[in-house]
Amino acid sequence: MAETGNAERLYSPDMDARAHEATYNAFTHFTAVGTVFAASIVTALAVGGVKGGWVSAIVMIVLAHVAAAVGLFSTSLSWRPGAVVMAILLLMLLLY
Repeated sequence: MAETGNAERLYSPDMDARAHEATYNAFTHFTAVGTVFAASIVTALAVGGVKGGWVSAIVMIVLAHVAAAVGLFSTSLSWRPGAVVMAILLLMLLLY
């Protein structure tokens, strides 16, 4: 078993606060973009399966990939490009 008697001396939260913050921000950014991307894909499949608009669904899936890539590379935009695609897909689902 590992001995943890001196753990307080070996580790301090001040040692990696910046790295922790950077990792946390990257994780939340990726999670937000990934969640909107997954919801867009599911909605596109619903447009194709329920409404029969497979060509439109495929085009929107490609756009969802592009929006996710833009959102991942741009921290200021984050999930917003995917949300635009998601809104268009929801309109397609309602109006087809």
